[in-house]
Amino acid sequence: MTIKPGDTLPAATFAIKTEDGKKDVTTDDIFAGKTVVLFAVPGAFTPTCSRNHMPGFLGDGDAIRARGVDDIVCVSVNDHFVMKAWGDTYGLDGKITLLADGDGKFTRALGLLAPMAGLGERSLRYSMIVKDGVVKTLNVEHKPGVNVSGASTILTQL
Repeated sequence: MTIKPGDTLPAATFAIKTEDGKKDVTTDDIFAGKTVVLFAVPGAFTPTCSRNHMPGFLGDGDAIRARGVDDIVCVSVNDHFVMKAWGDTYGLDGKITLLADGDGKFTRALGLLAPMAGLGERSLRYSMIVKDGVVKTLNVEHKPGVNVSGASTILTQL
């Protein structure tokens, strides 16, 4: 079953690669008491994710935060080393938090894990607004590209 607006996010632990090493963070650490925009990509360094999805949230980040968002978070079924390297290519400097869902447990619990040709099981592309751990909006892509899950859609929903 796929998560839907009104549902609480499942409890999960993610890995973040910091300068000091690996750090584990939980859904409570990220979402409790906050308004967070969460978007997911099938894979770091993949063309659509790198050229279209991430740049939109990076470019519109200030406008999103100006509408009361505490953090913008990107999750992918990749390891924390890959997520850190991908973030470094953008010079994120805290503008977007990158979460590694290396084994896909969180994504599977959302009902948004799917096989992708040549990539194994990966996250569907989506975005959502989460308030205190509860999904307020959910935008899942059902065709290739960034059509409904981009930053411009989120801005209309805030």
